[in-house]
Amino acid sequence: MAVESHKKAAAAYASGYMDDLMVPCAGVYRDNNLREDISLEKLATLKNAFEKSERGTMTAANSTPLTDGAAAVLISSEEWAAKNGIPVLAYLTFGQHASNNFVAGEGLLMAPTIAVSKMLDRAGLKLQDFDFYEIHEAFAAQVLATLKAWEDPAYCKNVLGKDAPLGSIDRAKLNVMGSSLAFGHPFAATGARIVANLAKLLSIHGGRGLISVCTAGGMGVTAILESARTADGGKAA
Repeated sequence: MAVESHKKAAAAYASGYMDDLMVPCAGVYRDNNLREDISLEKLATLKNAFEKSERGTMTAANSTPLTDGAAAVLISSEEWAAKNGIPVLAYLTFGQHASNNFVAGEGLLMAPTIAVSKMLDRAGLKLQDFDFYEIHEAFAAQVLATLKAWEDPAYCKNVLGKDAPLGSIDRAKLNVMGSSLAFGHPFAATGARIVANLAKLLSIHGGRGLISVCTAGGMGVTAILESARTADGGKAA
C-alpha cells in the first residue's frame, strides 16, 4: 500500500493533475515526502517504528510522517457559487462522525468503520456504490484494518450491529492519486486535501465518492461527495 501511494502520487504530479491543487510556497512546488524511486525491496530493510517485536508491522515508510502544510476548501450554497461565477466541482451530500472507546481496546483508529456504516444507512447506499474511495492513510495498517473490518462478519455484527458484512471494495478505486503515506499528514489539513482532491476527481470523471478519515482520540469523520453532473442536491463544495 505504501509503494502504491507513492507511485500514484508521483504519477499525479507528472501528469500535471496536481498543478491547480498545489500552491507553491517558498520555492517548494511539490510535497517533499514523495519518493518516486520507492520499492518493496527498500521498504523491507526498514525496522519497526513502534512495536519492536516480530508482531510489529509499522515502519517509517508505511506510517505518515509529521509534515508541515495547510489546505483550504471553499464550501458554499449553489446559489452563492452561481452568483459569484464559481464552478461547482462536487456536492457534499452527507457527512458523519463517530467515536469509540479505544481506551477499552476498541481500536484507536477504527471509529471510521462505525461512521461509514451509519452514513451509508442514512444515505440508503451500499459500500460498493462508489466510484472513488479516499481513505486517509494515517498508517497502511489502518486502511487495511478498516477494509478487513468491513469484510468481517463478526466485526460487522458485534461492532456495527449488522446482520451481514458491509463487504469489500474495488481496490482499483482506492486513493487513485495517492494519499497521506506519500503526501504527508499535516494535522488538520489532511481532511481539506482529501476533499479537494476528490472534488476534482468527480468534476473530471463524474460519479460518487466516499471519504473516511481517522482522527486522534478514537474519532472518525466521513463524508460523501457527488459529481455536480449526478447529484440531486446538497451543498456545493
